Amino acid sequence: MTRLDTLLSLIEFWKDRNIDGVLSVMHEDIVWHYAAAIAPPVIGRAKARRLLESLAPGIGEVRWRIFDYAERDETLFVEGVDEYVSSEGRLVSAPYAGVVLFKDGLIIALREYFDLSGVTRMKEGDAAPPHVRELIARDALKMGEML
Repeated sequence: MTRLDTLLSLIEFWKDRNIDGVLSVMHEDIVWHYAAAIAPPVIGRAKARRLLESLAPGIGEVRWRIFDYAERDETLFVEGVDEYVSSEGRLVSAPYAGVVLFKDGLIIALREYFDLSGVTRMKEGDAAPPHVRELIARDALKMGEML
């Protein structure tokens, strides 16, 4: 499995709320900056589980997609959108960039960068602005697909 396929499998597990599946592709010593520069990272698989369990109730449908990527050694860089329908029925579309580091075929570090203020506005009911809708109106990569 390629590094991209590993990340795409994590996304598929999360779409099904399969927390054990998500954790199965993470290294025991994962350092996850789920909101880099905004909040401190969660460190270790047990804390990653607690984070996922805290996020899951607020999410109705996951539409997380990856549009582009680049690899160098054990590092995968991705551009995508973390999109979901909240449990209140609001669409949240957060364009983001991510850096994923691998060790022994598992994700050892994950850094996700996005605009928290935009996410907050969408959670409160605002629609994504036109420039965001245009940015994310692209085809997503699929498992096994290489550019």
